[in-house]
Amino acid sequence: MAVVKERLMDALREHFGFDSFKGNQEKIINSILSGKDTFVIMPTGGGKSLCYQLPALMSPGCALIVSPLIALMKNQVDLVRGYSSKDNVAHFLNSTLSKAQIKKVRSDLMAGKTKLLYVAPETLTKQENLDFFKELEISFIAVDEAHCISEWGHDFRPEYRRLKEMIDQINDKLPIIALTATATPKVQSDIVKNLGLNQANIFISSFNRPNLYYEIRPKRKKEQTIKDIVKFIHQHKGKSGIIYTLNRKTTEELADMLVANGIKAVAYHAGLDSSTRAQRQDMFLHEDTEVIVATIAFGMGIDKPDVRFVIHYNIPKSLENYYQETGRAGRDGLDGHCICYYSHKDVQKLEHLMRDKSLSEREMGAQLINETVAYAESAVCRRKVILHYFGEQYETTNCGQCDNCRNPKEKIEVKNRVVIMLKAIQALEERFGSEYVINVITGKISPQITTYRHDKLEVFGEGKEFDAHFWNSLMRQMMLEGLIEKDIEEYGLLKITENGKKFLKKPYSIMVALNHQFDEDAMDEEDEAAAESQASADPVLFEMLKELRKKVSKEKKLPPFVIFLETSLEDMATQYPTTVQELEKIQGVSKGKAIRYGKQFLDIITRYVEEHNITRPDDFVMKSVVNKSGMKVFIIQNIDKKIPLETIAKNKEITLSQLLDEMETIVASGTKLNIDYCLDEELDDYAVDEIMDYFKGCETSSLALAREELIENDYSLEQLKLVRIKFLVEYGN
Repeated sequence: MAVVKERLMDALREHFGFDSFKGNQEKIINSILSGKDTFVIMPTGGGKSLCYQLPALMSPGCALIVSPLIALMKNQVDLVRGYSSKDNVAHFLNSTLSKAQIKKVRSDLMAGKTKLLYVAPETLTKQENLDFFKELEISFIAVDEAHCISEWGHDFRPEYRRLKEMIDQINDKLPIIALTATATPKVQSDIVKNLGLNQANIFISSFNRPNLYYEIRPKRKKEQTIKDIVKFIHQHKGKSGIIYTLNRKTTEELADMLVANGIKAVAYHAGLDSSTRAQRQDMFLHEDTEVIVATIAFGMGIDKPDVRFVIHYNIPKSLENYYQETGRAGRDGLDGHCICYYSHKDVQKLEHLMRDKSLSEREMGAQLINETVAYAESAVCRRKVILHYFGEQYETTNCGQCDNCRNPKEKIEVKNRVVIMLKAIQALEERFGSEYVINVITGKISPQITTYRHDKLEVFGEGKEFDAHFWNSLMRQMMLEGLIEKDIEEYGLLKITENGKKFLKKPYSIMVALNHQFDEDAMDEEDEAAAESQASADPVLFEMLKELRKKVSKEKKLPPFVIFLETSLEDMATQYPTTVQELEKIQGVSKGKAIRYGKQFLDIITRYVEEHNITRPDDFVMKSVVNKSGMKVFIIQNIDKKIPLETIAKNKEITLSQLLDEMETIVASGTKLNIDYCLDEELDDYAVDEIMDYFKGCETSSLALAREELIENDYSLEQLKLVRIKFLVEYGN
């Protein structure tokens, strides 16, 4: 029976000072007050906590709130107490309390003074606690972060699987409210089944967070990615943000880099003791630090409404993780920027982390990773992909709040290829998953395919002119279009929908965008450098500087890279130097080079800055925690001693490729390095002369192009780069 609206509004004003409910809050509270089991799926920032806090305060007895977040229970209790005049209105009971504190909590509960008791699932595993709760008047049980029940959820906790059994021991008639911010249809079904919520009222709010901007950026070299992050944070000075990484070491390194560049940042991970973690969490909440660099140990339950950006330095383990973590931005309804850096190498790291797990866990983990990869590589609206993942249709064609909608990719006609995909699923009788279907389409032979004689199917190899990457992208698009779906119960098996069947009978034009931005297999180091340039430099100015460099190189009869390296131009298009002194600070630019070539470049930059009213990042000079001048001296001294390059790189814990980049920057800025001893090991005099002659006449610094032109001798990229360094020593200074 619904509570009279006036009484509900009076209670809302009295306990929380609000004049109205948000979304489904009122219906949810009525459901709990009428004693019904209730299942609430409400995105972060939607006001989930109020859904159980208000009915707890209005009901006789005390509500038990099960939460996996021991570190944050105190914060949640403090928030409830903050609205009340009495501290004993809310307590928590977990392993962090002393015997005296436990005694005080129990005393307040027995006296009926406490309305909300937060407990960890582990608390319910102790029989003495269950016996104690049996004696109390319990109003209802709230299971927060209910997705932890499901092995398909993003934060599975085995102890959550036993909750129903423990709740029944206290009182099997108690109403249960399960709450989560994220749950795919599969996880929803798991929660309902495991908690026995068969007759529950289910309230699903939209997963759409219209104030969040979603963006995926290609992750290349570590230094470049960190530089990109530092630049972004400087552009959002004074704003609060969270950066998520995969491991503890990276959080520490990244936090140090941010501090070195004038950003108030601290690291947060499970390796820190609990008091340090609590202190850093408070620093963030009270704005004594701007940025928290954290592993996923941070953030669940954090009630900070004004987080303006969430950056993922590594791709998350699942789309649910990603949604949950990005959901910490913009909880006040104002703009939040969500950036994720993506590379295939990070995906391989995630897969590597699963190597010691059981087969079923590995298969499950692989499925979750594949869905995240699908999101990252998709060329369609990111909001559409996220909402589809949670079983919600998003009808708008352009959300305007993601990188794909703001910068649409070119579309191609795929009608015939969609037919091939549907025919393959049909021929396989809808009994196989995506990888198998694609192997059949591309004509890839495997023992399973030959055993089932699927290599004899008419559709076998019909799509072999396109690679698996293409077919994977197309398959994901077809799911978004509602032509095919994955079976929830038999996870991963592809089924044709009613729309798909109609399409097969009468195919119509389908135009889709495919994203090649992350096809790393086709990238060499030079392409990566260009991609990095685009990520952080002003692309228009960068192209103007490249054109000028080409013109100057023709006048001077020198290859363009001798005038300025590509990385130097990228730095100019990021820093906007307008004086010779500022130009000297640019990577790979010596005083002599700045004087010799600088004037025309400075004129273009100055004009561009004035015409476009650009605020130059005067305070933004990327500082490294590594001593760069120390690195430079170390390299010069070791090359003078003729130490092998592999040894120099190993001693400085960098790759050979990174060492060659450092050497190129050193010689480009005017310091001569005698690397003949390295070249003698690698190439004969004829080969060195041939490559030097090539560089004299080339118009681009691309090593990939050099390799193509000199294909007969099959030189490696390292060999070509070494000769290019020698060329710069002889002709660049």
